Amino acid sequence: MKRIQPYLLGLGLSLSFMGPVQAQESPKEEDFFKILKVSAPEGTLLEVGGLTMLPNGDLGVATRRGDVWIVENPTSRKPYFRRFASGLHEILGLAYKDGALYCAQRGELTKMVDTNKDGKADLFETVYAWPLSGHYHEYSFGPKIAPDGSFFVTGNVAFGDEEWWRGESRVPFRGWTMKIHEDGRMEPWATGMRSPAGLGMINGELFYADNQGDWQGSGGVTHVTKGSFTGHPAGLKWTNMPGSPLKLTTEQLYARVGPRQDKNAAGRYIKPENVVNETPVLLFEAKKQIPEIKLPSVWLPHGILGISNSEITEIPKGAFGPFEGQLLVGDQGMSKMSRVFMEKVNGEFQGASFDFRNGFQSGVLRMAWAPDGSLFAGETNRGWGSAGTANAGLQRLVWNGQIPFEMRAVRAMPDGFEVEFTKPVDRASAEDLAAYKVESFIYKYHPVYGSPPINKETHAIKGIQLSADGRKARLVVNNLRQNYIHQLTLDGVRATEGSHSLVHPIAYYTLNNIPEGQKLALSETSTRSSATAAPVKKGTSPIKAGAKTGAAGNALSKGKLVASAAAPTYDEVKGLLARHTCLACHNTENRQVGPAYRAVAKRNYTNDEIVDLIYNPKPQHWPDYATEMPPMPQVPKADALKIAAWINSLSPAAGAKAADKP
Repeated sequence: MKRIQPYLLGLGLSLSFMGPVQAQESPKEEDFFKILKVSAPEGTLLEVGGLTMLPNGDLGVATRRGDVWIVENPTSRKPYFRRFASGLHEILGLAYKDGALYCAQRGELTKMVDTNKDGKADLFETVYAWPLSGHYHEYSFGPKIAPDGSFFVTGNVAFGDEEWWRGESRVPFRGWTMKIHEDGRMEPWATGMRSPAGLGMINGELFYADNQGDWQGSGGVTHVTKGSFTGHPAGLKWTNMPGSPLKLTTEQLYARVGPRQDKNAAGRYIKPENVVNETPVLLFEAKKQIPEIKLPSVWLPHGILGISNSEITEIPKGAFGPFEGQLLVGDQGMSKMSRVFMEKVNGEFQGASFDFRNGFQSGVLRMAWAPDGSLFAGETNRGWGSAGTANAGLQRLVWNGQIPFEMRAVRAMPDGFEVEFTKPVDRASAEDLAAYKVESFIYKYHPVYGSPPINKETHAIKGIQLSADGRKARLVVNNLRQNYIHQLTLDGVRATEGSHSLVHPIAYYTLNNIPEGQKLALSETSTRSSATAAPVKKGTSPIKAGAKTGAAGNALSKGKLVASAAAPTYDEVKGLLARHTCLACHNTENRQVGPAYRAVAKRNYTNDEIVDLIYNPKPQHWPDYATEMPPMPQVPKADALKIAAWINSLSPAAGAKAADKP
C-alpha cells in the first residue's frame, strides 16, 4: 500500500474519501482517443485554414497560404493529395455545396468549380467582396452554410496605430458576422466579434467562439442570433448603415462601460491594465441596461480550455461513443480540443465545458468528420506559436471503441447540478460530500486585454442523491450564482470498474439561468462527509519528527511548506501536468506558448514561489512571451508543490548536486 505523506495532511487535505487503493493507474485521454498523422506530399506545408468533407469521402483542405487540396482516401495509410486550386489569399474556411467549394479569402467569399472535370478548379466566382484597410489582422473566417443555403462569414478587427492594443473596425464590416445569400446580397447579422476564428452551425443555429483579448475576458461559445452584440465595441461604428439589425451606438456603450482612453503627461495614450481592487463591470450586469448584449452560452476558461478558440463541430451520431450530439471546440494556441455539453434553460443555451484531448502537433484551427467517425484536425501555429511544436499539419483523432470514465453531462437544477457519468460510480465514494468541490467565478468586462477570474466563491454542498444505476449524482449546492461560471471538481468520485478516477475530473458550468422545478429535501440525500481531518495542535509541525531538511527538503521554510527531499520524477508528475493542462503551454526543454520548465528552474524560485506563481502569475517576469499565463487556482496545493519540486529538480544546481552523490 502506498504510504500517504504526513505533510499532505498538514495542508488540511482529507484523503480518506479517495476510496480503495487503486490496483492500477487510472486511464488517461490518450488511452481512448489516438492521434494519427496524415502524411502530406514532401515539401508541402499544410498550414490548414479550412477543412470540409466531400460527399464521396474525399477531404477538402485549404491552406492559409492560398492552396486548396483534394485528399483521396484520406483515412488510409497512403492518402493521395491532388492540388485543386492555388494562388488564393489566406483561406480561413472551406465549405462544400452543390458541387462547388466555397472559401473565405481575406477580402471575399469565393466559389470554386471544376467545370471540365479534370480535377482542378477552372471557375472562380466572387459571391461577395468586403472592404479591407490593409491591416494584417483583418482575417476573414468561414463560410458556414445556413439551412436556407446562405453563408455565414465573420471578420476580424484591426488594431490601432498609437493604441496598438485596441481593436478597431476601420472598414465595414470588420467585427461583424455577415450573412451572404447565393445571389451576392449581404445581410449584416450581428457584431461584437473581436477575433471570431471559430464558427459552427449546430442544428441550424449559428454559434461562434472568440479569442480572449480587449473586451473579451475569456473565450467561449456564443449563440449568434440576428441583432446580437457579443461584447467588442469596434463594430458598433457601422450600426447606422442600411440593413444593420442593431441601433446600439459606441457612445451608448461607453456611457455604461468606459473605454479608458487615458493619456499621460506627454499626451500619449496609456495602455489600460487590470485594476486589482476595483468594482468592475460584468457583462451580464451591462446586459441589464443594454439588452442587445448576448452572453456566452458556455465559457471556456482561458488557459485551461484554450487561449485561442477555433472551430466548433458537433459530434455526429455513432461517433465518439457517449459524447455523440455534444460539441468539440478546437484551440490554436494550446493545440487541443475541449468538449461542450449544452442544454436550454428558460429558452437560452447554456451548459458545461470539459477538457477533452491534448497533444496535437500544432494549433488546432479546423475540424472535419470522416465517414468512419474519426475526426480530422487541420493545424497551424501561424508564427504565433502553439503547444504543439510543429508549424502546421493534418492529423486524425480516432476513438478505439472503449468507454472512458468521464462526466458525460452536467445539467442545472433548481438547487444545484446533476452530473451524469459514462459508467456507474462506486456508491461509497459518490455519496461522500468530500468527493466534490464547487466554486464559482466570473470575468471582468473591460477594455483591458483579457481578465483574471474574479469574485471567487466556494459553495457548500449540502447533499448528494445518487441514482439507482449509479450513473447520475444530483448535488444540492448552496447559494447558486446566476450568470457565473461554476467549477465542479470531482476528484474523489471513483468508478465501480477498477476504482478508476475520472479522466477529466473538472467541469465548468455557465449558469446563465437557474431552472425552476422541485428542489430536493436533504432527507432524500446523503449528507455524509469524510472531510474531518484530525486537528493539528497549535505549535506542532505536521511533518514527521526527525525529517531531514534542506534546499528542497521536507521542511517548514519561513512558515511555508516546501517539497520533499526526494524530488519526484517526470513519470510521477506527468499525470498532474496533463490533468491541470500544464503541458498545453509548457514543455520540459523547449519554449512553447510559455517558457520551458528548465528555463523556469534556472530562475531559482523556491518551491513555494512557484506555487504562488501558479496561482498568481507575474507576466512581467517573462516579457518576451505574447500570451500571459492565466491564474490557475484550481490546482490543489499538494499537486502544485509536487510540480514545483520537480521543476526545481531540473535546475543546473540540482543536477550538479545529484552528480556529487555516490
